[in-house]
Amino acid sequence: MDLPFDGAISRFAEKSAPEEIREQLKGAKKKDVLSPLYPYRREMDQDDYDKAMKPLQIELVKLQSDLRATGRRMIVVFEGRDAAGKGGCIRRLTENLNPRHAYVVALPKPTERESTQWYFQRYIDWLPAAGEMAIFDRSWYNRGVVEHVFGFCTPKQRQHFFHQLPGFEETLVDEGIRLVKIWLNVGQAEQLRRMLDREADPLKQWKLSSIDVDGLEKWDAYTQAIRDTLDRSHTVDAPWTVIRSDDKNRARLAVIQTVLGAIDYAHKKPEIIGTPDPAICGGPDLWHG
Repeated sequence: MDLPFDGAISRFAEKSAPEEIREQLKGAKKKDVLSPLYPYRREMDQDDYDKAMKPLQIELVKLQSDLRATGRRMIVVFEGRDAAGKGGCIRRLTENLNPRHAYVVALPKPTERESTQWYFQRYIDWLPAAGEMAIFDRSWYNRGVVEHVFGFCTPKQRQHFFHQLPGFEETLVDEGIRLVKIWLNVGQAEQLRRMLDREADPLKQWKLSSIDVDGLEKWDAYTQAIRDTLDRSHTVDAPWTVIRSDDKNRARLAVIQTVLGAIDYAHKKPEIIGTPDPAICGGPDLWHG
């Protein structure tokens, strides 16, 4: 079978990945957690995950019903490195919601015209109306990280973004929109394992792009850009929730608990929602490169 990008991911794993990352991958079993910084050595048992997830899905349906009844609006922003698990978390968040009122925004590269607009303009078109939840699979934070790392924006443009960002998000909140920002933090070895899996599986190869592949060599640049972005955009009005996503099941539960905990709604059951595991879910201090 031909591999996408001429097997560039496999070559990186064999020849260019740091030695400690290759050691973590060597001999690892499917359910092993690779990062020594992650607080658990094995992934969450699937039966325990399914048992915990079902009542949370019911709470999400109740949340959506309340948004529709009250006309309130909600935005959930997902950010993280490639293969951090954004897509899987979003699917679990939306799988039982009405897609007419809970929609995913995953914008492509800006068109020539969009690239001449005010940077935030094309995101404004996708903000929620009454009763809606907008879920951003990557967002305006592209300018803080991806565009910066790959040189798609100038330092001046990035600085202008950070200058305007607090006012933009403060305006959203002042407008009455509930804004939830989630940063998924995955270790380097786990990211590489997931990308190798995508490379080898024809049903997952569509998830890969040249940016993903080229980004493997830019881990340290991403680390610096992410740390800078979190430091400059974690505010009282729009705080970040960082979720360590080396274990997808634990991360998905923490994501949904975070969303449900961010807003009150009719017939909410806090005892069912519980509290996100503080060992993997917290503020920017929990993030690591």
